[in-house]
Amino acid sequence: MMAAETTTEATEHVPREELGEIWRQYKSSGDRALRDRLILTYAPLVKYVAGKLGSWLPPHVEEGDLISYGLLGLIGAIERFDINREIKFETFAISRIRGAMIDELRSLDWVPRSVRNRAREIERAMAELENRHKRTPSDEEVAGELGITVGEFEESLTQIARSSVVALDELWSGSGAGGESTALIDTIEDPHAPDPTRELLQGEMRQALAQAITRLPDRERLVVTLYYYEELTLREIGEVLSVTESRVSQLHTKAILRLRVRLQGSLDHAA
Repeated sequence: MMAAETTTEATEHVPREELGEIWRQYKSSGDRALRDRLILTYAPLVKYVAGKLGSWLPPHVEEGDLISYGLLGLIGAIERFDINREIKFETFAISRIRGAMIDELRSLDWVPRSVRNRAREIERAMAELENRHKRTPSDEEVAGELGITVGEFEESLTQIARSSVVALDELWSGSGAGGESTALIDTIEDPHAPDPTRELLQGEMRQALAQAITRLPDRERLVVTLYYYEELTLREIGEVLSVTESRVSQLHTKAILRLRVRLQGSLDHAA
């Protein structure tokens, strides 16, 4: 299932011409009734994002809570969306819905400190080994650097995956001076507001991320491709790779930790 098909199916069916007219009227008048109609039309996007994000979260995080947080992101996306930009609203909204969910989860500080510390330790070990050997370290090497067994390393990956909301688009994100987060979609060039310096920096980041992904081990690169570009679920990826859903989760976590190390290295080198 491709992303474009998934997000289209996740919205309530309204004829394109009628929906376009609703958008034009809302943006010209700001009428709350029209905004509410747009919210109802795109509300299925919130459930879609909650389902995707929830698969990485601990059982005590309720999907209903995620949906509540995500609705705020949807409302903000509707209010901020520029209908003149050459971007589909679904694409624009999903990053903000997900961002609203993540921001609220982070404000609750629900991730155990021990898990955060272990994630940082793994990142440091990966970076040290990669600098030392000039290649991607194996699981055995990372475990050895940490002074733990491979089994303990894999269990750490599972705990990080269950407690983490880290995802590929967050490797790009940052915060503005006012504390407002910048989503991946914001890095796409706006033809109506060109900024050559910003475009150059974001182009370098895109290139660094692309290069980092190509350097991932084959199975981790495949997991990233299937999850973020083909929109497969963990279970579906497990069927493709003939491994368990838990193993897919571990592969995804390792891939993201490696990408974080490599992107930080690229930024440090550029600085």
